[in-house]
Amino acid sequence: MTTTPDPAGPNTLRAPALDAVDRRIVQLLSADGRMTNAELANHLGVAPSTAHARLRALVERGVISGFHASVDERMLGSGLQAVIGVTLRPSGRRESIVEFADRVRVLPQVIQVFFLGGDDDFLLHIAVADSSEMREFVLEHLSAQASVASTRTSIVFDYHRNSVAASFR
Repeated sequence: MTTTPDPAGPNTLRAPALDAVDRRIVQLLSADGRMTNAELANHLGVAPSTAHARLRALVERGVISGFHASVDERMLGSGLQAVIGVTLRPSGRRESIVEFADRVRVLPQVIQVFFLGGDDDFLLHIAVADSSEMREFVLEHLSAQASVASTRTSIVFDYHRNSVAASFR
C-alpha cells in the first residue's frame, strides 16, 4: 500500500481518498460481506467488471482488509459475554504492555482486545459459557499475571455492531 507521509508524524497514515462509488462499496460489503459481485454491481449501477476492479483496488489499497463471519457465540456454548477493563502496574510498562497483549490475544475466550489511553490500559471482550467460567478466566488469565494491578468486569446484555474494524497492527 502506498501512502503519503503525514505531517502529523512518521507512524501516521493518511487515509486514501475515496469517491462515492468506493464509499458505497464499503457500505454495502460492511452490511453483507457475502454479496456476490453481480449483486454489488447491480447496487452500484455499474458493470460487474467495474465493480470487481473497484473492489480489488480497495483491497490492494488496504481500505478493505478482509471479509469476516459474524458468529453467534451462544451457538458455540459461550453465551455469557463481558467487557473487562484491565489496568497494569506502573513498573516496566512497555514490556508488560507487550507481554500482556501477546498473552491474552491468543486465548480462545477473547473476542477482541483494545489497547487504550485512559483509566484502563486494556479492554477485553470475552465470551464464556457461564459465570464460573468467567470467574476462572479473570483469576487464571488476568489476576494471576504479576503485571496486572486491577480488573473491572462488566457483563454484556446486548450489543450492536455497525462494522468490523481492522487491527491497527
